[in-house]
This record gives sequence, C-alpha cells and structure tokens, in this order.
Amino acid sequence: MTKASATFKAGRARARGGALLAASLLAAWCGPLRAAAPPAVPVTAAVFPFELDDTSLDGAMRGVQPAEQARLLALDARLRSALAASGRYTLLDTAPVAARAAAASLRSCESCGPALARQLGAQVEVNGWVQKVSNLILNINVVVRDAASGRVIDAGSADIRGNTDESWQHGLSWLLRHRILADGRTP
Repeated sequence: MTKASATFKAGRARARGGALLAASLLAAWCGPLRAAAPPAVPVTAAVFPFELDDTSLDGAMRGVQPAEQARLLALDARLRSALAASGRYTLLDTAPVAARAAAASLRSCESCGPALARQLGAQVEVNGWVQKVSNLILNINVVVRDAASGRVIDAGSADIRGNTDESWQHGLSWLLRHRILADGRTP
C-alpha cells in the first residue's frame, strides 16, 4: 500500500467516524424517532361534506357537473370510512346542522365549522374541498380543527392531474396515508 492510499483510507475513516458522531448527536438531540401511539380513546369528529371550489373556465361555462358531484360524494364516503377505520375518530351525525353547513363555505370560514361541530358535541371538525383549476389541474384539501378553539390540528393538500374518478380517489388516498392518517400523527 502506498503512502497516498494509506492517507486516503485514514481520512475516509475519520470522515466516516465524524458522520457517525454527528448522527449520534442528532439522534440524542431529537430524541427517539418512534411514532406516537394513537389516542386510547377516539376523538369525536364532525366530518362535513366535501365542497367543490371550481375556478376553471370549464366550470364558468358549463356550471356544476354531475360527475364531479358524484366524485365529491365518493370522497365523502372514503374520508369518513378511513377516519372511522383508523380507530382515532368516532364520527358524529352531522344531519342536525347539515343545512347550515351547506349554506356556509367551511373552507373559507374558519370559525363556522368548529361552531357547528361544538353544537354536535364534537371535539374536532373535519372539512375538505377540491379546488378545480382546470380539467387537468386539481387539488384535494382536508383540514382538521379543534372544535373548542378553532385551531388547525392537521391539514393536507394533494395535487392531482386529471379530472377522473380514479385521480380523485388516488389523491385522497395519498392525502390520508401521507398527511391526515400518517403514522404517529394524532388528533
């Protein structure tokens, strides 16, 4: 072994040792990276129907499309099913305040949803909406708010491409898996 290669190997070993030391210090500083367990008692939730925020030229020209309304209903069912199946939430019936929820734009009125949730006795309010920029560009949004304070507990947005049943469902699945119900995230 030449002197140059021995020096190179020694330098690489010191760099590797320094990286391990840095990783150890970072782990000690951050604490364990284990996921937090879901709450022992599920949180009561008022889950309101998805809204469509159609800012597209298509929407301005053709108005509300039955296929998109059907997709909103499918997102509602999927969101409710996933939240209940997670064991983190107990869903409450929102029928008693459905007319007021439909009249308000929950996505833009930060206090409306929590107020309606409190009337139902819920601990959190969940609402979602789909923003349609065009038939190609859409995004699905879900917000979870504390009913008492109105504070956002969790939120997420998933950009999707294509205005199809499959793209909407895929977008919500991604949002639930990677944001709203991601491991270790509790309400």
